[in-house]
Amino acid sequence: MSEQHEKYMRMALAEAQEAYRLGEIPIGAVVVAGERTIARTHNLTETLGDVTAHAEMQALTAAASALGGKYLDRCTLYVTVEPCPMCAAALRWAQLGTLVYGAADPKRGYRVVSDELLHPRTTVVGGILESDCSALMSRFFAELRASKR
Repeated sequence: MSEQHEKYMRMALAEAQEAYRLGEIPIGAVVVAGERTIARTHNLTETLGDVTAHAEMQALTAAASALGGKYLDRCTLYVTVEPCPMCAAALRWAQLGTLVYGAADPKRGYRVVSDELLHPRTTVVGGILESDCSALMSRFFAELRASKR
Protein backbone atom coordinates (compact mmCIF):
# COMPACT_ATOMS: atom_id res chain seq x y z
CA MET A 1 0.00 0.00 0.00
CA SER A 2 2.88 2.39 0.77
CA GLU A 3 4.12 2.08 -2.83
CA GLN A 4 0.67 3.03 -4.13
CA HIS A 5 0.46 5.96 -1.71
CA GLU A 6 3.85 7.20 -2.89
CA LYS A 7 2.82 6.92 -6.55
CA TYR A 8 -0.23 9.11 -6.11
CA MET A 9 1.52 11.50 -3.73
CA ARG A 10 4.12 12.09 -6.45
CA MET A 11 1.24 13.11 -8.73
CA ALA A 12 0.01 15.48 -6.03
CA LEU A 13 3.55 16.87 -5.72
CA ALA A 14 3.61 17.53 -9.47
CA GLU A 15 0.40 19.53 -9.02
CA ALA A 16 1.99 21.40 -6.11
CA GLN A 17 4.95 22.24 -8.36
CA GLU A 18 2.51 23.71 -10.88
CA ALA A 19 0.95 25.83 -8.13
CA TYR A 20 4.46 26.97 -7.15
CA ARG A 21 5.17 27.94 -10.76
CA LEU A 22 2.00 30.05 -10.77
CA GLY A 23 2.91 31.81 -7.51
CA GLU A 24 0.28 29.92 -5.56
CA ILE A 25 0.93 28.27 -2.20
CA PRO A 26 2.30 24.94 -3.48
CA ILE A 27 -0.31 22.41 -2.47
CA GLY A 28 -1.46 19.72 -4.86
CA ALA A 29 -4.24 17.15 -4.68
CA VAL A 30 -5.21 13.98 -6.51
CA VAL A 31 -8.41 11.94 -6.12
CA VAL A 32 -8.35 8.24 -6.91
CA ALA A 33 -11.37 5.97 -7.30
CA GLY A 34 -10.25 2.35 -7.34
CA GLU A 35 -7.17 2.45 -9.57
CA ARG A 36 -8.41 5.43 -11.62
CA THR A 37 -7.24 9.00 -11.13
CA ILE A 38 -10.38 11.15 -11.40
CA ALA A 39 -9.02 14.56 -10.33
CA ARG A 40 -5.64 16.34 -10.33
CA THR A 41 -5.64 19.86 -8.95
CA HIS A 42 -3.65 22.50 -7.09
CA ASN A 43 -4.26 25.72 -5.19
CA LEU A 44 -5.83 28.47 -7.26
CA THR A 45 -6.62 31.09 -4.60
CA GLU A 46 -4.45 33.79 -6.17
CA THR A 47 -5.34 32.93 -9.75
CA LEU A 48 -9.08 32.98 -9.08
CA GLY A 49 -9.04 35.59 -6.31
CA ASP A 50 -11.03 33.12 -4.23
CA VAL A 51 -10.02 32.20 -0.68
CA THR A 52 -11.89 28.90 -0.98
CA ALA A 53 -10.00 27.72 -4.10
CA HIS A 54 -7.76 25.36 -2.14
CA ALA A 55 -6.42 22.27 -3.88
CA GLU A 56 -8.75 20.03 -1.88
CA MET A 57 -11.83 22.07 -2.77
CA GLN A 58 -10.88 22.00 -6.45
CA ALA A 59 -10.35 18.23 -6.17
CA LEU A 60 -13.76 17.68 -4.56
CA THR A 61 -15.50 19.57 -7.34
CA ALA A 62 -13.61 17.77 -10.10
CA ALA A 63 -14.10 14.33 -8.52
CA ALA A 64 -17.82 14.85 -7.96
CA SER A 65 -18.15 15.91 -11.59
CA ALA A 66 -16.21 12.85 -12.79
CA LEU A 67 -18.34 10.51 -10.69
CA GLY A 68 -21.66 12.23 -11.31
CA GLY A 69 -22.34 12.50 -7.57
CA LYS A 70 -21.21 14.36 -4.48
CA TYR A 71 -20.18 11.44 -2.25
CA LEU A 72 -16.58 10.26 -2.36
CA ASP A 73 -16.87 7.39 0.11
CA ARG A 74 -15.04 5.01 -2.24
CA CYS A 75 -12.30 7.52 -3.08
CA THR A 76 -8.90 8.44 -1.75
CA LEU A 77 -7.69 12.03 -1.67
CA TYR A 78 -3.92 12.54 -1.80
CA VAL A 79 -2.86 16.03 -0.74
CA THR A 80 0.64 17.33 -0.13
CA VAL A 81 -0.23 19.15 3.12
CA GLU A 82 -2.70 18.33 5.89
CA PRO A 83 -6.04 19.97 4.98
CA CYS A 84 -7.20 23.12 6.76
CA PRO A 85 -10.42 23.07 8.82
CA MET A 86 -12.48 24.42 5.88
CA CYS A 87 -11.30 21.65 3.58
CA ALA A 88 -11.66 18.97 6.25
CA ALA A 89 -15.28 19.99 6.81
CA ALA A 90 -15.93 19.82 3.07
CA LEU A 91 -14.31 16.37 3.00
CA ARG A 92 -16.69 15.37 5.79
CA TRP A 93 -19.71 16.44 3.72
CA ALA A 94 -18.33 14.45 0.77
CA GLN A 95 -17.94 11.43 3.09
CA LEU A 96 -14.40 10.87 1.81
CA GLY A 97 -13.24 7.26 2.15
CA THR A 98 -9.52 7.86 2.73
CA LEU A 99 -7.37 10.94 3.22
CA VAL A 100 -3.63 10.63 2.57
CA TYR A 101 -1.48 13.67 3.21
CA GLY A 102 2.22 14.44 3.03
CA ALA A 103 3.26 17.13 5.51
CA ALA A 104 1.43 17.91 8.73
CA ASP A 105 0.37 21.53 9.29
CA PRO A 106 0.64 22.14 13.03
CA LYS A 107 -0.41 25.82 12.68
CA ARG A 108 -3.34 25.68 10.24
CA GLY A 109 -4.22 22.01 9.75
CA TYR A 110 -7.63 20.64 10.65
CA ARG A 111 -6.27 18.84 13.72
CA VAL A 112 -5.66 22.23 15.37
CA VAL A 113 -9.45 22.51 15.63
CA SER A 114 -10.47 18.84 15.94
CA ASP A 115 -9.75 15.38 14.58
CA GLU A 116 -13.52 15.05 14.33
CA LEU A 117 -13.86 17.49 11.44
CA LEU A 118 -13.51 14.57 9.03
CA HIS A 119 -16.27 12.03 8.50
CA PRO A 120 -16.15 9.30 11.19
CA ARG A 121 -15.56 6.61 8.54
CA THR A 122 -12.71 8.46 6.81
CA THR A 123 -9.39 6.65 7.14
CA VAL A 124 -6.38 8.97 7.54
CA VAL A 125 -2.77 8.27 6.56
CA GLY A 126 -0.20 11.00 7.13
CA GLY A 127 3.48 11.46 6.40
CA ILE A 128 3.66 10.08 2.85
CA LEU A 129 6.69 11.72 1.15
CA GLU A 130 6.59 14.15 4.06
CA SER A 131 10.08 15.58 3.56
CA ASP A 132 9.44 16.32 -0.13
CA CYS A 133 6.11 17.98 0.61
CA SER A 134 7.51 19.96 3.53
CA ALA A 135 10.61 21.09 1.60
CA LEU A 136 8.50 22.54 -1.21
CA MET A 137 6.41 24.55 1.25
CA SER A 138 9.51 25.76 3.14
CA ARG A 139 11.19 26.86 -0.08
CA PHE A 140 8.09 28.75 -1.23
CA PHE A 141 7.69 30.67 2.03
CA ALA A 142 11.43 31.40 2.32
CA GLU A 143 11.38 32.92 -1.18
CA LEU A 144 8.21 34.85 -0.37
CA ARG A 145 9.76 36.33 2.79
CA ALA A 146 12.99 37.20 0.93
CA SER A 147 11.05 39.01 -1.81
CA LYS A 148 9.27 41.19 0.78
CA ARG A 149 12.54 42.54 2.24
